[in-house]
Amino acid sequence: MTSKDSPHLICILEEQIELTLDDLCHACSVHAQIIIELVDEGVLEAVGLSPGDWRFDGRNIRRARIALRLQRDLGVNLAGAALALQLMDEIETLRSRLHAMGGE
Repeated sequence: MTSKDSPHLICILEEQIELTLDDLCHACSVHAQIIIELVDEGVLEAVGLSPGDWRFDGRNIRRARIALRLQRDLGVNLAGAALALQLMDEIETLRSRLHAMGGE
């Protein structure tokens, strides 16, 4: 496996992991209310009707940690963190398209 293959493997593994609210709280060292706020703001995507039923894929660990770091280190509010993550997602999509076209 080359270093170019690694991001794809990590992405697949992240998609296959299923976490509960408690799992995600533990992974991020935060209380459930913080994760609930991140879901309410659209930073994280939960599957399920209520927090007790929510399931998250592994990508949400990275997203939550980035949002929490933006809040802690830069004083960014939840809406700002959501916007920053949306922009990071768009950059990644554009990079993937550019790479697929042979531009990178």
